[in-house]
Amino acid sequence: MSVDYLLHESSVGYAVFKVKMQADTIGNRLKEVQEKSQDLATFGKMVTVVSFAPFQGAAQALENANEISEGLASDFLRATLEANLPKPGKKSKVTLGVSDKNLAASIKAGLPYIDCETGETSEVVADLLRGIRLHAEKLLKQLQEGDISRSQLGLGHAYSRAKVKFSVTKNDNHIIQSIAILDHLDKAVNTFAMRVREWYSWHFPELIKLVSDNLTYGKLVMFIGDKNTLSDERLHELAAIVNDDEGVAQSIITAAKVSMGREISPTDLETVLTFAKRTVSLGECRKSLQSYLVSKMAIVAPNLATLIGETVGARLISKAGSLTNLAKYAASTVQILGAEKALFRALKTKGNTPKYGLIYHSSFIGRTATKNKGRISRFLANKCSIASRIDNFSENPSTVFGEALKRQVEERIEFYATGAAPTKNETAMTNAMNTVLGDINVDAMEIEKTPKKDKKEKKEKKSRKSMDADAMDIDETPKKAKKDVGAESVEKKKKRKSDVGADEPEKKKKRKSDVGGDESAKKKKKSKHD
Repeated sequence: MSVDYLLHESSVGYAVFKVKMQADTIGNRLKEVQEKSQDLATFGKMVTVVSFAPFQGAAQALENANEISEGLASDFLRATLEANLPKPGKKSKVTLGVSDKNLAASIKAGLPYIDCETGETSEVVADLLRGIRLHAEKLLKQLQEGDISRSQLGLGHAYSRAKVKFSVTKNDNHIIQSIAILDHLDKAVNTFAMRVREWYSWHFPELIKLVSDNLTYGKLVMFIGDKNTLSDERLHELAAIVNDDEGVAQSIITAAKVSMGREISPTDLETVLTFAKRTVSLGECRKSLQSYLVSKMAIVAPNLATLIGETVGARLISKAGSLTNLAKYAASTVQILGAEKALFRALKTKGNTPKYGLIYHSSFIGRTATKNKGRISRFLANKCSIASRIDNFSENPSTVFGEALKRQVEERIEFYATGAAPTKNETAMTNAMNTVLGDINVDAMEIEKTPKKDKKEKKEKKSRKSMDADAMDIDETPKKAKKDVGAESVEKKKKRKSDVGADEPEKKKKRKSDVGGDESAKKKKKSKHD
């Protein structure tokens, strides 16, 4: 299919070209034809500039670039095409070559008299648009050398800056990265601490039983070094490492004196101490990252962190991809978030679906009896969904709703255990709303309950008014009017009777006369016959 016009979208504006000469599809595949299209003298004979509509500034260029990337035809583009493309006849339409198929569909929807061909479906259009992009600076006489490259650089920066939306208060990307690093650090610290324990236990095996914490064990290895150098004079320094517990410190010194471990060379000891130092530094990094995550969750999702904890809340946000995605999820999805493999395996084998995913790590699930874990996980997922939506859409972050939702979950656990009636959700949310709106002096209970009450009262008042009006119409009818109505009815009855009585004698007379006339006529006929 031949093309009549071409649309060139660039960083400086829109240009409309008219096609004067084009080769067929087979000819375009020839190497000679493709080489000629790269020559400006040859390509200049194939197309000519109809119009060039430059952008008025960087803001307009960015706006049109955003709309083109989404496949939308802006008002400026439609106005340019309407002004420069001829109106088609009844039998033929104007064919326009466009690079993007989504933009072509949008142009066709806005301007039905234009047929669009894209570079994806037509090799002719693709080659012509490629040639225009190559020779645009020479074909557009209004531009100077370097204008297009400079505008492309500026528009590229502005477009990228607009796509990467940064918000200090709602930036959950740092939470996703922090929880991912925490997971890796946990694995690394556990692996390295296990290696330190195994390596140093050849020299001081009794220390493993006395200290269970990995970070504390690494600090003790760095402090003790050779067990033979440990004496009672270092008791206070040793107690400072084990949280000021002199009993543990004294037991370590005693165990070092009677230890069954073998001797270690200075070279080996130096290597062990270096590795222990690296392990301790990783543990310290993990602690600082945990405190950073707590502070970040208090800004981005305070209610979710108050309800279920910073670590589990961050895992939910990371699994969903963002806080906005988590807020869009239904409570049933939040409940099994993180257990997708078990869910699909259960659906495939027609087995029991999982009751919980990441929320299993919450302390609420651990405190609940086994028979009620599924019920409390469903209830907790519902509250997590509410908390994430409040955090995502609220402008002023606070922990009021998170604390109210946490109390509801605790009351529900108590209800499952003892049967104590929990607070209703309406009451809990109303109290939380009253706390938030305390500065505005607005009573949320009145806001919620007055509409229903007013509607009922209005219906009752209307029914009462209609009933009273009907009663008034019946009771307040004048007695005189009633008498007049009765008198009129009596007179009508008398008149009907009188009319009936007057009519009957006349009818009887008429019937008699008719009967007598008939008999006399019969007698006359008989006498004549005789």
